[in-house]
Amino acid sequence: MIASLAMLLAVGLVGCATPGAAPSAPPSTAAPTPTPTVDPIAGLTLEQRVGQLFMVGTGAIAGEAETLAAVRDRHVGNVFLAGRSGTGTAATAAVTARFTALVTAESTAGVPLLIATDQEGGQVQVLRGPGFSDIPTAVDQGRLDAVTLRADATVWAGELASAGVNMNLAPVVDLVPSAAAAASNPPIGVFDRGYGHDPATILAKARSFREGMTAGGVVSVLKHFPGLGLVTQNTDTSSNVVDSVTTAGSPSVDIYRAEIGAGAQSIMMSSATYTAIDPTAPALFSESVVSGLLRDELGFDGVIMTDDVAASAQVQAWAPADRAILAIEAGCDMVLVARTPAMSFEMVDAVVAKARADAAFADRVDDAARRVLALKQARR
Repeated sequence: MIASLAMLLAVGLVGCATPGAAPSAPPSTAAPTPTPTVDPIAGLTLEQRVGQLFMVGTGAIAGEAETLAAVRDRHVGNVFLAGRSGTGTAATAAVTARFTALVTAESTAGVPLLIATDQEGGQVQVLRGPGFSDIPTAVDQGRLDAVTLRADATVWAGELASAGVNMNLAPVVDLVPSAAAAASNPPIGVFDRGYGHDPATILAKARSFREGMTAGGVVSVLKHFPGLGLVTQNTDTSSNVVDSVTTAGSPSVDIYRAEIGAGAQSIMMSSATYTAIDPTAPALFSESVVSGLLRDELGFDGVIMTDDVAASAQVQAWAPADRAILAIEAGCDMVLVARTPAMSFEMVDAVVAKARADAAFADRVDDAARRVLALKQARR
């Protein structure tokens, strides 16, 4: 009781003014000074901003001179390890180190590189050898329970990270409607790249794969929006590849809608043409598909990447410079030049020139660079 009384007295003394003491100052009503917002691209030249919008390929066994020059001289901010390598993690780390050593104030304004590869599993696994697991096909991954697949993907991501790779152009979430249809679907079904034949299975297993990659320090890229599960030709090897069935409300699009809600960070565009959405252009060149459907309707605010615009047969009708400009105008944030790295020189130069002459296009470049930098910052 005495202790309680003492506490009440103390509270009362604190709350009352001492006789003869100066009155306390009234509480301040001034608004707090806002913290200045620093634009992440403020310290980058136009050339360096444009460089962040490109990912240029190199042979996975040895860094190609043209790709090294793209980073050093064209300020390219991202690299893709292409082809096939059986040299293992240590040898791959030596290759990636050649590129990270080029990150300077002059080249990329000190911004780190995204170094990516295709490590899906099965026939689509670029990196093998000592230190890398033999990753099963997506079909076999789809038979694993979610906990096991997530744990396995975490291990696979750790292997990539140890080799200096911080982005995986996977998982594939294309919906091939049945096992019977897989044989007539060259890009996905023929190569066992699908997790299943219904959205629920694809979502569950792709999410486990993606979460495992994230846990292991690697950014995942979902592909290929709005879906390659219904085409009967491969855009890598055929031109005029068309999907006349997929619409904005198709199940293949709903897969992306769900993954966006679950935190997907990056999505790759298909290069097929979707006539029920936009019959005028391949998806990666279509503002209706990229900005209208993926960005606005589905609400995706992460990094949108093209499929390869160098060697793909589907885009050969366009000049290299036009491929890059059209993709960025459509709303893509990153242009993948997976093959023929020297082709990136013409593309980068054309985008820089277009941005100098066209204020609206320059704004589009800046927005894309901000998204790329935000993704890089988020993974640190």
